[in-house]
Amino acid sequence: MHGYCCKPLDTGVPEVLSVMYKKVLVALENSAADETILRHIEPLLQLLHSEVLLVHVADGFAARNFDQLKLAESTEMKGDRTYLETVANQLRDSGITTETQLLLGDPATQIIKLAHDCHADLIAMSTHGHRLLGDMIYGSTVDKVRHTVDIPVLLLKAPKS
Repeated sequence: MHGYCCKPLDTGVPEVLSVMYKKVLVALENSAADETILRHIEPLLQLLHSEVLLVHVADGFAARNFDQLKLAESTEMKGDRTYLETVANQLRDSGITTETQLLLGDPATQIIKLAHDCHADLIAMSTHGHRLLGDMIYGSTVDKVRHTVDIPVLLLKAPKS
């Protein structure tokens, strides 16, 4: 044992788990890879009665230069916002308290900042594995996040499409 005692709740969930992951940040890509993390995290959210914050970081030209160039929201950003709300409504229909955030800029930087600002207890993300040249030059979002934050990061590799 680890020196602590877990008293079971009526739900059968040990008390330590029911307070462990109160707020879960789930980073979505607006791609088929999201299904991997959502399929895994939804039962955990339900079991622990966790709140979830779904986030997508738009990182195209319009998103990265939105404020500086006073750009209008791009079609891609509007689609990302719609996608987040669609996923959020599916989770809400399952009884999960869900919020969404569409952020702009570098995905790793924005996910790290949001996790800190919202006091997330867990970050959940899918990963594609290595993308050789891109990872060598820029590093991957997953690597930057997991090496920077001080909270658990749940990573699931998405199947190759």
